[in-house]
Amino acid sequence: MMWRLIVEGAQGGAWNMAVDEALAEAVDAGRSAPVLRLYRWSPPCLSLGFSQPYEAADAGFCAARGADVVRRPTGGRAVLHHLELTYAVAAPLGRGPFTHDLQAVYRTICRALVVGLRAVGVPAELSGAPADGMIKPTQAIPCFVGPAAGEVVVGGRKLVGSAMRRVGNSILQHGSILEGWDGALQAGCLGLADDSSLRSAVVTVGELLCGAPEVGRLEVAIADGFADTLAVAFAPSGLSADERARAALLERERYGHARWTVDRDSSLPEDGE
Repeated sequence: MMWRLIVEGAQGGAWNMAVDEALAEAVDAGRSAPVLRLYRWSPPCLSLGFSQPYEAADAGFCAARGADVVRRPTGGRAVLHHLELTYAVAAPLGRGPFTHDLQAVYRTICRALVVGLRAVGVPAELSGAPADGMIKPTQAIPCFVGPAAGEVVVGGRKLVGSAMRRVGNSILQHGSILEGWDGALQAGCLGLADDSSLRSAVVTVGELLCGAPEVGRLEVAIADGFADTLAVAFAPSGLSADERARAALLERERYGHARWTVDRDSSLPEDGE
């Protein structure tokens, strides 16, 4: 089975979320093959989960430090996107490598990440079910602190934070692969005095490898991990004209707009124009 592989440089938070949604819509409508997108963020961006209160972000600190604040289309809790590689998967359910079992799909994608990370020397594995139970997505707790089953960890510390949303009869799953850590920015964007409550719960690729992999190596390894785990082949790709136009609308009227970021109003005034 052939998938599209989109590898991009750093983009703003609203654009990144708009592109992920536009790709998921295209896949679900049958206009696109399944997609693996690998990308980064500039400037740093705090993303809130679909149901999180806006107050989970310290908006004043973010503005002062030049960090964006966006709301994801997926659930989960706040994530500061900085010093990371982000992946996004848009694929149909019930065809190709994925069934309609969303938990099984989530675990399969995480297994692909594990395979890719191990290829660069990171001893990643999947976590088991947390002994203390799950944290509710609406709680104002950072994504990388909350335990979940089937996530990518090293020595019990979280390396990848992921979230999924069903889009019609397809899925969008995206997540952050931590390459480094800026404790002051992580804490400040979440309104914390310091990162002491965060740091012990996470681990980064940089500290595991005593430095970042050479440029582009992690992207290649992650793509290879997906190809091997899902038994698919990749064709390098970019956005189509229609996908780019849809992403531009979503960026302007949803992900870059306070109507969605603050109030969770998903309406698009220009729909139908």
